[in-house]
Amino acid sequence: MHYKFKDFEFNSTSLVLKQQGKVLAIRHNEAKVLALLLERADTVLSKEDILSDVWHDKVVSEQAVFQNISHLRNLFGNSAIKTYSKRGYQWQLETVIVSTDVNQVQNKSSSTSELNSSLPVPKLSDTTTSTTNKPNTWFATLLVTTLCCCLLLVALIIIPSQESENTPIKLAYIPLSHQQDIETITLDDNNHFDFTALPQLSTEHFQDSIELEYPLLADEHPLILSGYLRTHNNQTYIDFTLKGPFSHWQGQISGSDKQAALKNLQQHLQQPVIYNLLNKAQAPELKQANLSIAHQQAPDDLIILGQLIESYLHTGELEKAMVMADKLVTSAQTQNNNQQIGNALLHQSGILTSKDLFELSEHKLSLAIDQFEKSNDVKRQADAWFAKSWIDHNQNGYHEVKESLLKSAQLAFDANDKQRELAALSYLSVMAYKNHQENDQYLYLRQAEDKMNSYQLPIYHFARVPFHYAIFTQNSADKEPHLIDVLEYTKLTPDHWLAQQSRIQLMQFYLEQNRLKDAQSIIDNLSTDNASNSYLKTLLAQAMQQTADFIKYAQHTFGQAELAGNTHLSLDVALLLCSEPSNKVNYDFYSQYIEEKAPDYWRQANESELLALNL
Repeated sequence: MHYKFKDFEFNSTSLVLKQQGKVLAIRHNEAKVLALLLERADTVLSKEDILSDVWHDKVVSEQAVFQNISHLRNLFGNSAIKTYSKRGYQWQLETVIVSTDVNQVQNKSSSTSELNSSLPVPKLSDTTTSTTNKPNTWFATLLVTTLCCCLLLVALIIIPSQESENTPIKLAYIPLSHQQDIETITLDDNNHFDFTALPQLSTEHFQDSIELEYPLLADEHPLILSGYLRTHNNQTYIDFTLKGPFSHWQGQISGSDKQAALKNLQQHLQQPVIYNLLNKAQAPELKQANLSIAHQQAPDDLIILGQLIESYLHTGELEKAMVMADKLVTSAQTQNNNQQIGNALLHQSGILTSKDLFELSEHKLSLAIDQFEKSNDVKRQADAWFAKSWIDHNQNGYHEVKESLLKSAQLAFDANDKQRELAALSYLSVMAYKNHQENDQYLYLRQAEDKMNSYQLPIYHFARVPFHYAIFTQNSADKEPHLIDVLEYTKLTPDHWLAQQSRIQLMQFYLEQNRLKDAQSIIDNLSTDNASNSYLKTLLAQAMQQTADFIKYAQHTFGQAELAGNTHLSLDVALLLCSEPSNKVNYDFYSQYIEEKAPDYWRQANESELLALNL
């Protein structure tokens, strides 16, 4: 079918788009979405309709629809495609349809189509006539061609997949440490894994210095396995982390002895979904879809099920998370796995806390702690007491908060887990500040700093101290020197989350004070292209009224934040774009994103801006 609208022409068969006779570059899926909108212009198409028609049975997120609609609006104007809230999209431009099948012309607007004119049917050439008079030859040629294509498809799909299955996974590993003695565990190559030992590192040092160590190793060893072994009641437990370029994968594995536990670990690490998530950035919805498929393929793998629960929690789908947590309890009970039962109960407690069901949440925590005690999982006990502190904050009072966090810190110390210990002490400092306990807020922050010194941790850990001092200050001007200190401590790790948050706060303060040179200095030496750094450029371009740059950086930030799963930042940028009057901004897309994604706490924090934009 051939369509004409404005100064564009589009062929829905060849998926070729032209403007004033010149072919325009357009992505394949964008062209398919355009074809669908034009062919069903009298219909409001839901996201599910578009996903089904364009992507068929491929697993993609709804974000793919948003992005393709956004690109089409950039080409044809915001008025070309109308968004119907909670219903879908519909083509709006007046369109002339030239039907190449029946050689008729139609005029079509967004809601009606009317036969307009007819075109003469050209005569068939002699060559065409002679070809159509040889049906057997034509059929034989088609059959041979089809068979050749099928064989080629098999060669392209099946043979590489077989080679992939037979190729060992390359993993670097730090010899696993046994927490009860000085023994370290080495791993031997086999049909599934090509292991490379990194004996110059210890698990403890690597996990304490990962922000510095991993970038030095990543080019040669992009996947690095580390972990601890421990034994309890004739069971061996492995607490492992697999670090990759874009994420990390962690979990707990057990077995009747050391060899059984290592065998179970390697069996788990054969799951393709792990490397899918570690080796490329994925939006939360796509990650969730991949985990869901992996769970269906390996229903007895409790680590994958636990990761699926966390993905539902990340996207705010609490009911689905609770269903999966119930399933994890049942599956773990079947496998007699106390550790995973405890993990499931810990998830359930978190879900109930999110729903302000504090008494029931506390009951789940108590049950989780019982399960962790059965497996002597001291780290997860520390996590449970940490979680209890927020329930105490909402239900009881500061005294109970303090007890829970000191208990968490002590358990982490017993497990020799420095990061959990420091997190508990630092959080206690913040909770003291929230409860107007000035002596304690400084006492426990100093304790955390003393611990960092005694543990001789890398300097970026110390950025936590000035960052908390900035929290304690009453106005933005007083925060400035502390945030500058954070950036000093993180010079070697500029992408650390404390550095990113400090730069954003400083940028906002400088722009409020119209200190544009200071604002510019924040981004002058940034080299990494990530969502946080793009957001800084967005804010500066907006303040300097550089509309084109503002839109470019804002849209880039939005895409990066979505891919990184940073919904809060995506919402902040969407709100900025909705406030921009330029017709180059797809208001419908970003306003709908806010409507569908914004949680209550974000809406409350941005209430005045939302009211001003009628969102």
